Amino acid sequence: MSEYDYDLFVIGAGSGGVRAARLAAELGKRVGIAEEYRIGGTCVIRGCVPKKLLVYGSRYGGEIEDARSFGWDYEDLRFDWPTLIHNVRREVDRLNALYTRTLEKAGVDRFLTRATVEGPHTVHLPDRDGPISAEYILIATGSHPAMPDVPGKEHLISSNECFQLEALPDSIVIVGAGYIGMEFASIFAGLGVAVTVLHRGEQILRDFDNDLRDGLAEAMRDRGVDLRMNANIESVEQAGDCYRVALKEGGSVSASLVMAATGRIPNTKDLGLQRAGVELGWNGHVVVDDYSKSSVDSIYAVGDVTDRVQLTPVAIREGTAFVETIFEDSPKIMDYAFIPTAVFTEPEIGTVGLTEEQARDRCRVIDIYKASFRPMRATISGRDEKVMMKLVIDAETDKVLGVHMLGPDAAEIVQMAAIALRLGVTKAQLDATMALHPSIAEELVTMRHRWEAPSPIKGSDAAA
Repeated sequence: MSEYDYDLFVIGAGSGGVRAARLAAELGKRVGIAEEYRIGGTCVIRGCVPKKLLVYGSRYGGEIEDARSFGWDYEDLRFDWPTLIHNVRREVDRLNALYTRTLEKAGVDRFLTRATVEGPHTVHLPDRDGPISAEYILIATGSHPAMPDVPGKEHLISSNECFQLEALPDSIVIVGAGYIGMEFASIFAGLGVAVTVLHRGEQILRDFDNDLRDGLAEAMRDRGVDLRMNANIESVEQAGDCYRVALKEGGSVSASLVMAATGRIPNTKDLGLQRAGVELGWNGHVVVDDYSKSSVDSIYAVGDVTDRVQLTPVAIREGTAFVETIFEDSPKIMDYAFIPTAVFTEPEIGTVGLTEEQARDRCRVIDIYKASFRPMRATISGRDEKVMMKLVIDAETDKVLGVHMLGPDAAEIVQMAAIALRLGVTKAQLDATMALHPSIAEELVTMRHRWEAPSPIKGSDAAA
């Protein structure tokens, strides 16, 4: 008989924690999992899934307008926010129940309460008289939105509260221009809300390829989104029915709602990890090795709480690798290369591999191929819409280092491109692939001419 109550106890029932718990239980291990909110985690309950549903909802207005050019007629077009948000919440409830049934079917004991760590092998639950023991403890508590530390910060909402709005605001200020800020700016703009984005940097979407950043910024401004770069907020105050955001550079912006989208912080506060000897990093993240093991041999961590790559599929893969390493005697080191990423704005971004800037730092010589064109449907609808596609190539090996796209279905196209990049595809192999016509994706295999940067203007030409 084992000296422990469980072979594995998981704290946090998000995507990574649920995957690890289920797989371990299916191997016959005794598994418990604790979740203080709802099973499913950020992605399912208040992140990727409900956000993507709002994205779909925000796009229908433009698509219905375009339908006129294709012969469809309609009257009394209007949007009802309560209908959309009700249906989104209903889908979240369905997924929450599905995740719960998955754990139940696998034989995982579920505890809907907050758990803390008491020692290398012990977990405390507030409704239990004594501690629960486990041979291994997995921390999968995710992260939460960071809020700017400014006067009036109590007036700010985060992306979490966007899913709880009972009515749409007339206007909104979004602080931050990372992928969360830009996605919600696009959602609200598509639903008819006046949107202002304040960002302390010089351009949106730091760490993305510069052509994607510039292209999306231009497209969103064309859609009426007020993007203000090099803007730092000083304070937020209520002014009647609105909120006034004061800027350090001078002036202010007023709106019905102010949302902060300034990053995320790992959920480790008051978990008892340091008391158990677990080393935490600069922002509270659990410091782990290549196998997701913390500084304590029996305590592991996966997902956002480790602050490696904050993406749901990464957390799921880390949870799988943990189970294979610990319970299947098949050690797995995570490979974080060629992770495809999407930004569900309008237009949409899909990207995988190195940006042009990263490739120039790492390679002796690179080649760039670009294509920019109107999608076929825009030739009929008349919408001012462009697609941008870009390939980053190692000129010495001919290997494709990066694929970047801005336009319809970018995420779907780049997911397939990620497979090719992981297999080491070359530009010559793309060129040898037959195009599927007519499609947007065919441009990936038909780009033949290297892009040359414009030469700087010198001498008398510059004066002219």
